[in-house]
Amino acid sequence: MASNDKVPEQRPAASAAAASASQQDDEPDEWDKRIFSTGCADENAKLTDCYYEKKDWRLCKNEMERFRQCWKLQGNDKRTDTKDA
Repeated sequence: MASNDKVPEQRPAASAAAASASQQDDEPDEWDKRIFSTGCADENAKLTDCYYEKKDWRLCKNEMERFRQCWKLQGNDKRTDTKDA
């Protein structure tokens, strides 16, 4: 091999723990499963995104109303004994 030829840099293999953690991050956790089971996961995501961006629930009234409508439409208010305030 000539002195000006570069040897490709060798990276250490990922540890089994890191690979396992990566796979676990892709799996839905208990919270995700509960949100998906409501049928309102998209509305929930939009609501939480709104709050994350604006840092004020009062600025997310439209998203909250869409989530509430979905919640009722899916029958979650009966399933969870939710009461309107």
